[in-house]
Amino acid sequence: MTTTRVPGPAGSPLLGSLLDLKRDNLNTYLRAQREYGDVVRLTAGPPGMRAEYYAVFSAEGVQRVLATDAAVFRKDTPFYQEVREGFGDGLLTSQDDVYLRQRRLLQPLFTRRRVNTYAATITEEAATAAARWRDAPGGVVDVVEESTRFTLRTVARILFGSDVDEAIEVVRRAFPVLAGHVLGRSFSPVKTPRGWPTPANRRAEEARRALYEVCDRIIAERDARGAAGERDDLLGLLRAAGEDGDHLDAAEVRDQVLIFLLAGHETTATSVGFALHLLARHPEVQERAFAEVDTVLGGRPPGADDLDALPYLTRVLKEAMRLYPAAPSVGRRSTAEVLIDGHRVPAGSNVLVSAWVTHRHPSYWKDPEVFDPDRFTPEAEAGRPRYAYFPFGGGPRACVGQQFSMLESVLGLAVVLQAYRLEAVDTEVPVSRGITLLAKGPVRCRLTAR
Repeated sequence: MTTTRVPGPAGSPLLGSLLDLKRDNLNTYLRAQREYGDVVRLTAGPPGMRAEYYAVFSAEGVQRVLATDAAVFRKDTPFYQEVREGFGDGLLTSQDDVYLRQRRLLQPLFTRRRVNTYAATITEEAATAAARWRDAPGGVVDVVEESTRFTLRTVARILFGSDVDEAIEVVRRAFPVLAGHVLGRSFSPVKTPRGWPTPANRRAEEARRALYEVCDRIIAERDARGAAGERDDLLGLLRAAGEDGDHLDAAEVRDQVLIFLLAGHETTATSVGFALHLLARHPEVQERAFAEVDTVLGGRPPGADDLDALPYLTRVLKEAMRLYPAAPSVGRRSTAEVLIDGHRVPAGSNVLVSAWVTHRHPSYWKDPEVFDPDRFTPEAEAGRPRYAYFPFGGGPRACVGQQFSMLESVLGLAVVLQAYRLEAVDTEVPVSRGITLLAKGPVRCRLTAR
């Protein structure tokens, strides 16, 4: 049965659901699904400037948006436009022929064979982090904060090789400023022009300039040495990527580097940090993970070849990504009217899918708030719709770096579990949506050497 109007909350007469979305974006979507169903219309903003959003929560609806009708749903949303303006037009944001060219040039850099060559860097950085934690006061560390440090160092080393320390310092200082500005503008019904010298615009421009300058300097120095095609780090491979004379120029390489830094460290840090938090809260799961890691590795450092031999630890990670998806919602803009779950979504609509909600949908997940890695046995996975779970997106725009993220996460977790037993200090951790999922407070664990 089709309907002419998609249901949804009326919100306040003045601002619709704007305040609810700004206050608690994730649970506003969750309540909307519980109260109105799998396709919900939300409005936000004052009359005359009010935006409409169509939220799609069923696995079948998500598949329509991300895969089946992907050509109809474009990244022409306010959020992606702000990311383009802030971080450049890399693979995350580009479209049409630009995207297809970038994907063709970059895909060979993310094959499993190539990604596996990064395993030694991953385990070295994880071991360095684990060694540093021995000096933590009282043995207590914030596992999300420390996972962010680990993943940033790892992706920076893989990108830049030895040219890493200055880049890391600039990213640590500038990324939060620019990311906060991007997010604030993307949800604001009234945007001041970027060229106006407001304090927020000036801070964001300074952060963007610092990021551009460090990337441009490293690229220029690499080119001056004439070694771009000989280096094994990702920057060297980016400069050498292509065939038949079609290569990325320096500005395009810089845009890709910034997007890789953005998407390649914050998302994986969320997955690793919350996996450690959940292990700390569930001693019985932690014991099963210890037994697997000890049996498979026997005390030696993990490598790429061990990934398939650690199925339980992989299930722990997948369940952590179900409960704490790094990309809790993803937006698109429809170019044609589409029928989704019996509802007509008009052409030109802002459409979003929410892993935060679909990963908790009672039609696919029994007791959805319960942490249970055995939801991801092969038999259990085969019994669910494909898009009941989509931590890396899906369809033709699925994350190109998902193999790298899985490798980094599982190997990083294995190194930590070889070294420490974990006990949760903070048992309940509120979260919010930034560019990625954010912990709104500390995520502390007490570590005891094994």
